[in-house]
Amino acid sequence: MSDKPQGANGHWQLQSIVGQLRGAREQWRTANGRSSGEQGGRQLPSREAVRGILEQLCGALFPMRLGPVDLREESEDFYVGHTLDAALNALLAQARLELRYAARHQQRQEDVDAQALQLIQGFAAALPGLRSLLDTDVLAAYHGDPAARSVDEVLLCYPGILAIIHHRLAHHLYRAGLPLLARISSELAHSATGIDIHPGAQIGPSFFIDHGTGVVIGETAIIGERVRIYQAVTLGAKRFPADESGNLQKGHPRHPIVEDDVVIYAGATILGRITIGKGSTIGGNVWLTRNVPAGSNVTQANLQHDDGTQK
Repeated sequence: MSDKPQGANGHWQLQSIVGQLRGAREQWRTANGRSSGEQGGRQLPSREAVRGILEQLCGALFPMRLGPVDLREESEDFYVGHTLDAALNALLAQARLELRYAARHQQRQEDVDAQALQLIQGFAAALPGLRSLLDTDVLAAYHGDPAARSVDEVLLCYPGILAIIHHRLAHHLYRAGLPLLARISSELAHSATGIDIHPGAQIGPSFFIDHGTGVVIGETAIIGERVRIYQAVTLGAKRFPADESGNLQKGHPRHPIVEDDVVIYAGATILGRITIGKGSTIGGNVWLTRNVPAGSNVTQANLQHDDGTQK
């Protein structure tokens, strides 16, 4: 009996399948205006490369907790410097790919390499501030959860903290003009935690997502300071306006504004460009499509008329 792999002796008709797959690719490229002359290396950022960059950045931001297991405090600065150098150079390469892709498809002539370097230099300079901002999130989780025994446990174990670390980094990239890298970063956290935060969302300090699975925060959401939300909360859009051709209009404010010191309990759905006033509490499984004044306490019970219809 031969040890030759089954796929090597023609059982799979690979030559035919490869040819058909090439035809499908060429058909898609022709239909979408992609040039057949676009050959060579990778033209888009890599999810795996971004995953590695984020792991390095997490280690550099929190070296003694998210860094290597054998790291000692006396070599902490050396590790951070070495790791940041590798991460930022890798991020620069990915930024060049995104900017080249955008310039090519928008038919713009610009110095992509210089632009990419400037953007990543700005990202690097922002890291100390992002670390300080993340410290407020870690403390908010520790103080907001009676089950948390230490800030170290929060940082090592809580999915909401992983999601907000990714978001703080992704949001900077998004605002800097690297939306694809930002979206890849946020979707890696989404895959790992079940928490879906669009990188465009604006989130203030001391933000805490407890449990987290099923949380959705849309692109144009604005969240103030010291906000706490629980699992399965949605801050979404109520409707999606279209242009005359029926295409969805993009970039319009369509997600909620949540002011400071708001608590939103599990399963609440808040839709549209509405405002949840400062210090309000939104109860579990509430469905909201209207503004809520500051200091409100909204529950399913106080949203219903006597006949059972919604107010």
